Amino acid sequence: MFKSVIDPNSYISILETRHAGELFNLIDGSRESIGKWLSFPEFTNEVQDTKTFIEKSLNRFASNNGYWAGIWHKGKIAGSIGYLYLDWVNNKTEIGYWLGKDFEGLGLATKACDILIEHAFSELQLNKVEINVATQNIKSKAIPERLGFTKEGSIRNYEFLNGEYLDRIIYGLLKDEWRNKK
Repeated sequence: MFKSVIDPNSYISILETRHAGELFNLIDGSRESIGKWLSFPEFTNEVQDTKTFIEKSLNRFASNNGYWAGIWHKGKIAGSIGYLYLDWVNNKTEIGYWLGKDFEGLGLATKACDILIEHAFSELQLNKVEINVATQNIKSKAIPERLGFTKEGSIRNYEFLNGEYLDRIIYGLLKDEWRNKK
């Protein structure tokens, strides 16, 4: 299946059910760091939960409505990245991503986003890519900012997580902006 090289030590590839155990172990070992900003670790309690998620992602991939890929670094799964949806009417998508705690700070998420952005504009012929980030998630906010996204606004009390409401910043990047940057 789809595989794209990030650098000599890293690549992204569509998640398959055979990756469920490895992905679950990564989530389980990084529950605190991932769960601070995202809700899915709370609902990922056994390998079967991860397998079900991957099966749903493969169905979305087959129906041309987004997908999740694994991010591998030095032979180990480091995190995940994907198109949350593909809006073919409005020619846009949203990218989501996360890394296990031992893989933060290596530039993997930024490089993986770069690959998905290029794919969205070149191969899928989309016009816009969005990234939504919790306002207090400094590390995650740095990624769209580094890649040239524009802060388009924020949504107050976007989600209730860990006993508090989190706001989200909406970042957007248009195809022409990306091309001019390149």
